[in-house]
Amino acid sequence: MISYPSIDKLLDKVDSRYSLAVLAAKRAHQLEAGDVRMLSSYKSPKSVGQALEEIADGKVVIDPKSILLEKEAEKMDDQAKRDSSN
Repeated sequence: MISYPSIDKLLDKVDSRYSLAVLAAKRAHQLEAGDVRMLSSYKSPKSVGQALEEIADGKVVIDPKSILLEKEAEKMDDQAKRDSSN
């Protein structure tokens, strides 16, 4: 269970627990892959906790205009990984 940031603060930023979980997981994967950190310091040593802190601070949001389907995004991500390994 998370204690910081509070679930209430997080749900003020994201409209559902499901969306929050997906957003946090995606951002945590980006952080683990070496993506730029958006806060100067974090309370959590773990990537999921850091992702939640960024969401609570308003640094990571869901793009409401995005029409890219999850499967399409995964295909693009897989292709980019293949391209970078060559």
